[in-house]
Amino acid sequence: MHREHTRKIQIGDRVIGGGSPVLIQSMTNTRTEDVEATVAQILRLEEAGCDIVRCTVPNREAAEAVKKIKERIHIPLVADIHFDYKMAIAAMENGADKIRINPGNIGAQENVAAVVNAAKERNIPIRVGVNSGSLEKDLLEKYGGVTAEGIVESALDKVRMIEELGYENLVISIKSSDVLMCVKAHELLAQRTDYPLHVGITESGTLWSGNIKSSVGLGIILHEGIGDTIRVSLTGDPVEEIRTAKLLLRTLGLRKGGIEVVSCPTCGRTKIDLIGLANQVEKMVADIPLDGVKVAVMGCAVNGPGEAKEADIGIAGGVGEGLLIKKGQIVKKVPESELLNVLREELLNWKE
Repeated sequence: MHREHTRKIQIGDRVIGGGSPVLIQSMTNTRTEDVEATVAQILRLEEAGCDIVRCTVPNREAAEAVKKIKERIHIPLVADIHFDYKMAIAAMENGADKIRINPGNIGAQENVAAVVNAAKERNIPIRVGVNSGSLEKDLLEKYGGVTAEGIVESALDKVRMIEELGYENLVISIKSSDVLMCVKAHELLAQRTDYPLHVGITESGTLWSGNIKSSVGLGIILHEGIGDTIRVSLTGDPVEEIRTAKLLLRTLGLRKGGIEVVSCPTCGRTKIDLIGLANQVEKMVADIPLDGVKVAVMGCAVNGPGEAKEADIGIAGGVGEGLLIKKGQIVKKVPESELLNVLREELLNWKE
């Protein structure tokens, strides 16, 4: 099912599915019961562009903290539940906008029913999450190990369990650390359901390896029209997940906004610290409220202007001086030390 045709699900004041913009999620790594630390991290995530945030709720103290956290943040909060169905109910009682459960690990059918009934009373969406590491023994035997087909069957079994309890306010999440298996599983699932899908590559790794694996996997899945909300899972600062997700969506044409920075890969003609300059530019433009502007950072005053002609504005370095470029045309020569300041001034006063 292409994202244009999935069901619309309301999560707090945000909507996913039915052709709505693909929303970005992350998860806090603080102790949820530490309200101050959790709120501080969520506010940083909001500033970076996070649309929905998830917090673990492993105990009663964390469930009660949800209410206090919600009072101080501005995006929907999802409660992540494992094993204890009572924590799902407590989180909803304290204002969680959505809950994430795996119905297979919260016990007996009556436990699942209790959670579903509490969600139904408040019309709170349930994200049904299944990971490749949590496949049931019968499915492992049926498919000869962990497979895309087994992941999909497991997820749809859980969905059916909740549907039979009379509830369909659902989001489905299937994840694997195996990128190509994850891609195949999403392709299969999208053929069999119209529920909106939360997409991610689980346990993808550190900032370096995780970004590569997530970009490959999510890039393929999203480009095929699958996925209504995403998380880039990284072992690191959750803010980095948001930065990667935003760039990924912009690269695929699924999100507009912000300044795009392009830079050349350096070569023997480079006469300036291009790597340092490009990093400085990328950091600088993050705080400038412009949409759809492309900035080029080039290391060669000879080829730089021509290579930057597809950018709206750019800078190119030489020996002791640099160039300010607009649409491939040199408009000004400036001292090398002033390149960054001149570019910033141009962007702050930008006019098409």
